[in-house]
Amino acid sequence: MSGDNGRREVTVSDVATTAGVSKATAARALGDYGAVSAAVRDRVLAAAEQLGYRPNALAKTMSTGRSNTLGIVIGDIENPFFAQATRGAADVANAAGFDLILSNSDEDAEIEANAIGVQLAKRVDGLLVAPASSVRIDNLRTIIDAGRPLVLFDRAAPELQVDTVIAANRKGARDLTSLLLAAGHRRIAFISSIAHDGPFRRADSLTSSSVDERVRGFVETLEAAGVPEPERFVHLNARIEGVEQLARRLLEGDAAVTAIVASDSLIALGVFRAARALDLRIPDDLSLVAFDDADWTGVTTPGVTVMAQPIHEIGAEAARLLIRRIRGDGGPPVTSVLEQRLIARDSVAPPRAV
Repeated sequence: MSGDNGRREVTVSDVATTAGVSKATAARALGDYGAVSAAVRDRVLAAAEQLGYRPNALAKTMSTGRSNTLGIVIGDIENPFFAQATRGAADVANAAGFDLILSNSDEDAEIEANAIGVQLAKRVDGLLVAPASSVRIDNLRTIIDAGRPLVLFDRAAPELQVDTVIAANRKGARDLTSLLLAAGHRRIAFISSIAHDGPFRRADSLTSSSVDERVRGFVETLEAAGVPEPERFVHLNARIEGVEQLARRLLEGDAAVTAIVASDSLIALGVFRAARALDLRIPDDLSLVAFDDADWTGVTTPGVTVMAQPIHEIGAEAARLLIRRIRGDGGPPVTSVLEQRLIARDSVAPPRAV
């Protein structure tokens, strides 16, 4: 077989001949399996390097049962959260000798199903998934049925007994909401892009466990402060309506809110832009807090107060758990809940007197 430049690709047989060993011995040394002495392995590897040998990944998978690859399926490639989480997973994977194959679900169950199918077809050794839905889990069962280890990150799926790495989202929402209440705000909106039919009701279960936990923490904190019907301040479907359009609607009129909790940094950026378009000053006219310490939140004027998640560590811990399962750990499923950290900046002030 010839490569792209017309030269014949170096084979295991070529390496074996150069190293002076049998083809079977060369294959064992190159594949790092079976009984091969250290001296022979060194000789084979030196010959492979001299000849420019590149291993055939499919052949290695067939001979060892391992591809040394991990799949990761994220919700939104444009969201900085997933970039950092993927980097955390990649750092751990690379250190352990695994490659990482990335797929984007766009928070759509059908796209997610296709992505998982592609990953399984590539014979990944296991998958890391931020599920598009915490309640519709057929896609995740496909992975389990295929006999591949699965670790969820950022979102849980309570019906599945699998390893999960999440942040303490309910506590984070309580802390952000309490900060705004302490400043004197009572008309506080929570905005998320999660898709949901109709207005939020207390009995509803949202499709993302992380957003669900944040909404619960927000509503519970308002209720404890005596704010009537706190669920009316929850605004979902921001992606469908448009974040800036939704924010403008909430910031205009006699019932305008005085503070906003953004469920992620992309929502916060849309709110920031909407406030500027309406000539509203932060924090004089609007207090704004958000989840995720995206780079822009610390360099704007004013800086935005955020609840920082250990995003890199979420991805890294998920990869550690997955690799542990691939290597044979058969212990009970682990749910790792990582603490968040409040970073107070200059985007919160008492509401302007009417």
